[in-house]
Amino acid sequence: MRAALADLLASMGYATRGYQSVAAFVEADDDLPGCMLLDVRMPGEGGLAFFESDAFGSIGLPAIFVSGHGDVAMAVRAMRQGAIDFLTKPFDDQALLDAVNRAIGQDAAVRHERAADADLRARYGLLNAGERDVLRLIVDGKSNKEAALALGFSEITVKVRRGSVMRKLEAQSLPDLVRLADRLGHADRT
Repeated sequence: MRAALADLLASMGYATRGYQSVAAFVEADDDLPGCMLLDVRMPGEGGLAFFESDAFGSIGLPAIFVSGHGDVAMAVRAMRQGAIDFLTKPFDDQALLDAVNRAIGQDAAVRHERAADADLRARYGLLNAGERDVLRLIVDGKSNKEAALALGFSEITVKVRRGSVMRKLEAQSLPDLVRLADRLGHADRT
């Protein structure tokens, strides 16, 4: 079955990798974009048990179940845990391709978000301690004057640091700065 699925996906232009078991997949430790096709019955640990394990959670790939041995309860369990789809054999090739497209789209979105977050953290790392203090107070709703009083600086110093924060974080406006700070975990801090 694994070879037939790989051939089908390859015929549609997808690169595939097959593994004999869950253990072989985990051992490979690939961090490639894509998705996983899991069967409820697999050598060693079954697909559903693996899907619900911490090991799967650390992998972070979207999963699609294909099984001739599944039942409604298994499908519901998998879907509640976040599976993209649960296809029962025999299934339509197009249904599999649609599920793979959804899964790959989801994985691409997650990877894009991770990259954007890493970029934001890198830009945040460019802020000096004074700029971070100003950022914290501004996103907590303090005016420039209130931030200056709290930090013991002049209002002009706060304005300069705020401008530097805006440039370094590439914020276009105060609401944009608040959204970026929220992504960094600075919202509602005192």
